[in-house]
Amino acid sequence: MSDVAIGAPSGARAGGAFTTRTVAILVAVGILTFVGMLVLGAYAPDLRSGRNGGAHALSNAAIGYSGIVRLAEATGHNPQIVRDPRKLATEDLVVLTPEAAATDMTKMIEVRQGKPTLVILPKWETAADQFHPGWVRFVDLKSTSEPDGVLAPKNVLKTRRYSSGGRPLLGVSWMPATIRFRGPKPVQTISGPDLTPLITDDQGHIVLAQIGEHPFYVLADPDLLSNIGMRDAGQARAALDLLDFLNATGAKSIAFDVTLNGFGHGPSPLKLAFDPPFLAMTLAIAIAVLLAGIQATARFGVTQRRARAIAFGKTALIDNTAALVRKAGRHGALGPRYLDLVRERARTVLGVPSRLRDQAYDAYLDRLGGRARFSELAEQARVATDPRAMLQAAQALHHWLWEKSR
Repeated sequence: MSDVAIGAPSGARAGGAFTTRTVAILVAVGILTFVGMLVLGAYAPDLRSGRNGGAHALSNAAIGYSGIVRLAEATGHNPQIVRDPRKLATEDLVVLTPEAAATDMTKMIEVRQGKPTLVILPKWETAADQFHPGWVRFVDLKSTSEPDGVLAPKNVLKTRRYSSGGRPLLGVSWMPATIRFRGPKPVQTISGPDLTPLITDDQGHIVLAQIGEHPFYVLADPDLLSNIGMRDAGQARAALDLLDFLNATGAKSIAFDVTLNGFGHGPSPLKLAFDPPFLAMTLAIAIAVLLAGIQATARFGVTQRRARAIAFGKTALIDNTAALVRKAGRHGALGPRYLDLVRERARTVLGVPSRLRDQAYDAYLDRLGGRARFSELAEQARVATDPRAMLQAAQALHHWLWEKSR
């Protein structure tokens, strides 16, 4: 019986539903799509634009701080947008922009203990501009409880607003002369224990203060650094000089935190696969998979025909019969049957009289002599049960008959 493939009807198309080229294109598109999903999944947190109209360093709204970030970048101050909380332990100045009193500042303050940190308090209540994505419309001033509660309960602040009339703000004597601001309208100020004034209005109300003896600063009015203030070149220049003044000696950058504004993310194992030094290993694995796929689809060497399910010849017939006997578990009955076959063969070859039966027959064969007695060999074949003993008994009978007939 040959191994014959079942083919399609003669009237059917010889080819399949898709050509080889179509299948290859589909596979390639699927692989590229899968890789693209992995890359986007790894870098999705970094790709969030942050243009939600909030008061943070990614926002281009009036209350955002993207303007001072771009200005710092253009002037070589190396600003960093911090999304990973682990990077907030830097010795350089970190600018924190909490948007409400409900923002948890506990861990942030612990991490920044003894390191230059600027906290900018919230001021404006806004609503999204329906016609300009990322823009906002002013609604009102926030309740004073919002800026008051940003650093509570560790630092108790009291926020007030005054009409400044756009008059200049006053800085301490050791502050660089270039740091000169005009008061926003209205100006938001703070008061409270353990505050050292750095910038005040003309009435002595604190706009920028240092808390305690550590370089921990709080800016009461965000309009000094927000995009509102960046509209004026003088205000923008003073804002950049202020960040330099508050920064650490020998600082290499200015860090703007956005984790408090909901744009942070932790370490991602998937992202590590696409960043050095693990990128080399990822590329090596991708190339190995590609080569394995090519080897699986391409043929190498001469095509080999499939072997027949049942081979030709006596040997194949014997092998198949033996396999059937083993599968049926009937090998224990082969010994007596092979003994009967040898007896019939001996009657023809050796001329044993036809009248002899059973014991008389075996006794006649014993008298023929030889190195082994036929009756003993016959008994071994009758009692053999396992394949090895049966094979030995059959070989002994075969040798006995060959010895007598040669």
